[in-house]
Amino acid sequence: MHARLSDKRIIMHETFARLEIAPAYQQVAEAIERKILAGQLAPGDRLGTEADLVRQFGVNRSTVREGIRLLEQSGLVRRDQSRRLYVSLPRYNRLATRVSRALVLHQVTFRELWEASMSLETAIAGAAAERASPEDIAELEDNIARMEAAVELHAIADLDNDFHALIARISRNRVLQLAREPASLLFAPTLKMILDQVAVAGRRNLEAHRKILDACRRHDPEAARLWTQRHMADWRRGFEKAGKQLDDPVERTYLEHMGMGGAYR
Repeated sequence: MHARLSDKRIIMHETFARLEIAPAYQQVAEAIERKILAGQLAPGDRLGTEADLVRQFGVNRSTVREGIRLLEQSGLVRRDQSRRLYVSLPRYNRLATRVSRALVLHQVTFRELWEASMSLETAIAGAAAERASPEDIAELEDNIARMEAAVELHAIADLDNDFHALIARISRNRVLQLAREPASLLFAPTLKMILDQVAVAGRRNLEAHRKILDACRRHDPEAARLWTQRHMADWRRGFEKAGKQLDDPVERTYLEHMGMGGAYR
């Protein structure tokens, strides 16, 4: 009886992991971030000086500086020319790069990216078709005209990325706009490869853009969604024709595109 009770105590004891206390600088950053996310500190608000924060948190100056550095990296805090601290809005590309790197570290596959983007890009195109203004249409027309005139593959790939970013902006939905960016960064290196290796890819890519533009011009969300789905299906066929596998992790392609491939070869 005593042996069994002793065994139970051992099992219960081994169920729990050792607690880890976050470093003080991280606690400082998290405390400020909570205030920002709760709306108690808004973009443009003064955060106070480093000395103010040292007094409020009861920590040393180096701890505050390290905490602020984390917030500056995430785009939640900025300094003006006099080094005063302000709350700021993170830029889309900064957020997207961080999430893209996280997806790479989680070894997501191109199939996962494609499935998620099929839903996101379709919803974005439908919203853009409903809300496109004459000025928006003019921007899309200019993008397509420049793509028609482009010769170099990297220029065409850049214009393709710009087209989809424009459609996202025209959707007037910031959640969709933010949500698509991380996957977009991971897709970016693949288009140049597809254009280089699949003869019909450029023509079909341009045709899809024209159809999506036309749907926006006519304010026809159903047509915009349909042509976006066809466009995404074309990417998948081109990717496979270029000899790639959808179930491959995005890691190698992304890291090579970011100029970091050598460390992983």
